[in-house]
Amino acid sequence: EKERSQAIAYVSTALTLGNIIFPVLAGLAGVVHWRLAFSLYGLGIPLALLVLLTLPKKEATTPAKESLSSISGDSKKLSKVLKNPLILQLFLTLCLTSATTYAVVIYLPVYLNTTINSGTLLNGIVLASQAIGAAAISAFGVSKLTQNFGLILTTASGFGLMALALITIPQLSHLYGLLPITILFGIGIGLVIPTLYNLLSNLTPSQLQSSILAAGTGATFLGQFLCPTLFGLVVTHQGEIGVFYAAASLQLMLGLFLLATSKAKIGLQPK
Repeated sequence: EKERSQAIAYVSTALTLGNIIFPVLAGLAGVVHWRLAFSLYGLGIPLALLVLLTLPKKEATTPAKESLSSISGDSKKLSKVLKNPLILQLFLTLCLTSATTYAVVIYLPVYLNTTINSGTLLNGIVLASQAIGAAAISAFGVSKLTQNFGLILTTASGFGLMALALITIPQLSHLYGLLPITILFGIGIGLVIPTLYNLLSNLTPSQLQSSILAAGTGATFLGQFLCPTLFGLVVTHQGEIGVFYAAASLQLMLGLFLLATSKAKIGLQPK
């Protein structure tokens, strides 16, 4: 159980780090020429070859007829799992959390450029500091916290840290005060995302976990897609500062709603 939770933490953190670091790399490449930003997608080709050459192939151990019967049975079980209101709530939470994370990636550099006239390099450093916080807590802290306090309380704490950081950002105008806050925001991300995936895993039969976790990843990509629309409306009416307050309010609501709806059903008590 401990190893599974840690593995999920590593995978979900890798996805989160990619979502943070990729725009930073694209921005740095864009400084040279805007077309270079699109060349980063070419990195997928050597990575695909690396996976193809290094990952071991899994041999089929079930006859074809039994396999088809198993697939049919799993489909019915998957449909039942997807009707679980808590599963749907976790998907929505992942979606909106991803939208918030991406909003910071988009609007924090704009805000910094307006307030302290920051350049591309400085913006990259600030955004990368989030990745440092997320990676550190996921690798060294999230497993111990979930064992001591349970998944729900750990997730709610992460939402609280994210909200605190988002509320604080508009109050700062110096880099030395901003970096600790963006690291704190990263720590919040590093607590929330792995524990949400762990909650999904705990609510799902073992044979369906890969499907549900993949759907969770799809929810995070949907959040990125919706982010410009959701927070673009906020920018139109409240400006860049309004984005941080709206995002903080959203994270607080998600954390409180998760606490209120889950109660002691799953992960509230440490194992």
